[in-house]
Amino acid sequence: MNTFEPPAIRTRDAIEDIWGPRTPFKDEWPTRVDSACDEEPETWVQSACILCSNGCGLDIGVKDGKVVGVRGRATDRVNKGRLGPKGLTGWKAMHSEDRITYPMVRKNGRLERVSWDEAMDLIVAKSKELQKHLTNHSIAFYTSGQLFLEEYYALAMVGKAGLHTLHMDGNTRLCTATAAAAMRESFGCDGQPGSYSDIDYTDCLFMVGHNVAATQTVLWARILDRLEGPLPPKLIVVDPRLSETARKATVHLAPRAGTNLALLNGIQHLMFKNRWINEDYVSAHVFGRDDLEKVVAKYDPETVERITGVPAMQLEEAARIIGTSKSLVSTALQGVYQSNQACASACQINNINLLRGMIGKPGCGVLQMNGQPTAQNNREAGCNGEFPGFRNHQNPTHMQELATLWNIDPIQVPHWNEPTHVENQLSYIESGSIRMFWISCTNPLVSLPDLPRVRRLLTQPGLFVVCQDIYMTETAAIADVILPAAQWGEKTGTFTNADRTVHISHKAVEPPGECRSDLDIFLDYAKRMGFKDKDGNDLLPWRTPEEVFEAWKKVSAGRPCDYMGLTYERLTGGSGIQWPCNDKNPHGTERLYSDGIFPTGIDDCESFGHDPETGASYTRSEYQSMNPAGRAILKSCHYSPPPEEPNDEFPLRLSTGRKVHHFHTRTKTGRTALQKACPEPEVTVSEKDAASVGVCDGEVVIVRSRRGAVELKCRVGGIAEGHVFMPFHFGYWDSTDGRARAANELTFTRWDPISKQPYFKSGTVRIEKVPSSPSSSSNNNSTLPNSPHIREQQSAAVCQAGTKSASDTTSAADLAAHRERKLELWLGETYETMVQLQELYATLLPSLVRNPEVEGGLRVLHRIGEEMRSALHPHVQRYHGGGRISSRGRAHVLRDALFPREEAEAGPSSGSESLRSPVEVLETLQALQVYLSHLLASLTALQPAAQALWDEEFVEAVGKGLKAVGRMQSWVGQQINVRSSQTLLVPVTTE
Repeated sequence: MNTFEPPAIRTRDAIEDIWGPRTPFKDEWPTRVDSACDEEPETWVQSACILCSNGCGLDIGVKDGKVVGVRGRATDRVNKGRLGPKGLTGWKAMHSEDRITYPMVRKNGRLERVSWDEAMDLIVAKSKELQKHLTNHSIAFYTSGQLFLEEYYALAMVGKAGLHTLHMDGNTRLCTATAAAAMRESFGCDGQPGSYSDIDYTDCLFMVGHNVAATQTVLWARILDRLEGPLPPKLIVVDPRLSETARKATVHLAPRAGTNLALLNGIQHLMFKNRWINEDYVSAHVFGRDDLEKVVAKYDPETVERITGVPAMQLEEAARIIGTSKSLVSTALQGVYQSNQACASACQINNINLLRGMIGKPGCGVLQMNGQPTAQNNREAGCNGEFPGFRNHQNPTHMQELATLWNIDPIQVPHWNEPTHVENQLSYIESGSIRMFWISCTNPLVSLPDLPRVRRLLTQPGLFVVCQDIYMTETAAIADVILPAAQWGEKTGTFTNADRTVHISHKAVEPPGECRSDLDIFLDYAKRMGFKDKDGNDLLPWRTPEEVFEAWKKVSAGRPCDYMGLTYERLTGGSGIQWPCNDKNPHGTERLYSDGIFPTGIDDCESFGHDPETGASYTRSEYQSMNPAGRAILKSCHYSPPPEEPNDEFPLRLSTGRKVHHFHTRTKTGRTALQKACPEPEVTVSEKDAASVGVCDGEVVIVRSRRGAVELKCRVGGIAEGHVFMPFHFGYWDSTDGRARAANELTFTRWDPISKQPYFKSGTVRIEKVPSSPSSSSNNNSTLPNSPHIREQQSAAVCQAGTKSASDTTSAADLAAHRERKLELWLGETYETMVQLQELYATLLPSLVRNPEVEGGLRVLHRIGEEMRSALHPHVQRYHGGGRISSRGRAHVLRDALFPREEAEAGPSSGSESLRSPVEVLETLQALQVYLSHLLASLTALQPAAQALWDEEFVEAVGKGLKAVGRMQSWVGQQINVRSSQTLLVPVTTE
């Protein structure tokens, strides 16, 4: 590894002077160009920084074909020439001697150098074998927040249009999924309403779980300059830690971790109570006001104080500032997104601006921030739980648009559900139904929660792991195939930052060795796989990034993220440009929703939304009944405690997060001088909690949760009592002492019900003093003075991976030989339920309920049921190989439980309904409704399976069945409704 040398030419030591000198201002942020070079460049190449989500424009300095420095772009709207410590220093990782520069394949347990042809041929052979024996749904992709837009779009087409799989997610799930989900819930679509320039004009900044001083240093410099200029804004910060951001706050609210929703409900309670609501704006442009007011009515300051620990007076002061300021910018990041009730809480932040009518105006807006530089592109292109162009998978028109653009049959667009988030992908790996896992530009063996489980799953026999990266990360070390990727500065592409600013990054130097761009790798895979459109042409026909960009523009056309007015030429030479950029907005769009019209129309919205408490998706009809029709939606939700609360055994609440000098898992920053500034992880604990276990500042301690334990230094102070904080950046690739230190050894596998983002800021731990006598190694009786008490398990995972060989692992054919597909059984059971239902209609029910109206209705239901059964029968014959199932399955068991045969046989054979009591008639109708619900659930499960089979006739038959059952349930419900009041209210004789 290279030694760390300071740059020869620099405007400041950004590692020590993180935010640079102040340039106080009002209205227009002054320009200041930051630079750092080892020597004077010969040429400068336009790019932007990709080491946080801010997206600062910069130029890459090149000399003799080598990157020798960077400088901020004075013309760029995002940073006005400024760069932070990562931007000024992180580029030096390009020169690290431990780059992966050639493909590798695991042979006889060892990773060995191979040619690109051998590596790609192996991946393609595995893919086709899995396709044949275990279907396309045995292949999954897990990507990054650091690729270029063009690369994401190519990957989305590989997965969604080539393999037609839903198993596509990215590590943006860990940092930005809640941002996207909250904007879909509130505004109808992803995309930040606000702009960085709103900070220049606002009277109030409301930052919830957003330590901007550490996560977006240049943006914090902008805020510091406002705070030191004339008419500084009020700053309200919500954070359990006394962060650098919180130190500058007008009001610092430090709630207990996991109680954000109660706090935000409390602020809204006070806004309603004090009439700090723009009623005219809300009446014209917002939906859901009354429901929200009812929910937050219960969150008075005293109640909020009991839940959150925030003093009532502090809450009232914060609400007063928010409620009376002339303008308001609200921001959020991981303190919201990775915490309890994440999406519901993020929506409350949107609510606050909507209630004030402060959207789409200078100095007013919401920035649901991203954690990674190209997270926005991941979402736009459809690699992180979305569909390209912010399309709604429940909207047939949107899916037809994609099919037309890709020239494939509509049924081949995998739209039967939301794409599979990474925790469900891991569950499918655990169950054995995903057998190939392609990881690009991310490091899940450090970044995912509950690392003991992740290591076990990703090293299991039979799982084929492809890792596409630039260094030998913890994840690459256990892979079966490693593909060496080109990185920033070594390829061309575009990316979009957290306020929708699109930048271009031009190739400055050649990648080392045999490295290829991620785009070239995906295009090569598509070609080798033979992906074609329905006319027999190459599905991904492009050769250059610009060709992909032009294709992407057509996908974005007419959608909120419209790129049609952008070109490589327009993006080159000046500033980044904010989307949407089109004929209507030829110079880009600084703020969204300035006209008060939101993309919530049923034909426009990206999602029909979810129940904020359960996470259940709303159907098209449910959304239509709400009819937001271009209005924003106020989502309301009651507070629920976090899933893991402190107790005597684990009394402290754990939060993980970022440090200012590092990014993600330190793949780049850990190979630069930034590492010296932050060389190891530490756990932060309050003075009182440290004293309670007798530990001092700087002492090595053990932090233990229900999942695992780590051993690291303790820092005392700067955090609320009852909390501990650990940085998540540190894994084991550069560890030398054998101690467990990754924060995710401690975290648990729970996620938000809507965004599916893991709860990294929930869970409980305890602090332990390290035993006074060091532990001994298991194979040596002597005591080792520096032996770790909590040993890392990454080395064991690498050894486990070493027992595998990519070329001779169990074949998909062998795996398939020992498997049974469950479609046939489920289909047979569903059909048998229909047969039993017909028998109920024909014989049993008429004997139990003797009433002319009921008998007439049952005849109609029998006819509808026969049409339903007849429609499904050919597909039962095709897939199940027969008619009725031979064994007595759920259909028979449920029928016998609901309609006992002895009761039916004892029923009247003649006469009128009066021969059976009215309540018995009601019970019989209730039993029929239960049986129909069983059939409805069976058909609901078959619907996405039929779509995944691309069997349009099967899809149609299942659809007919669902419609038929719905009609039956409506009839039964009406009969119950008509009879219930008289039957249940009028007393009857008990003799």
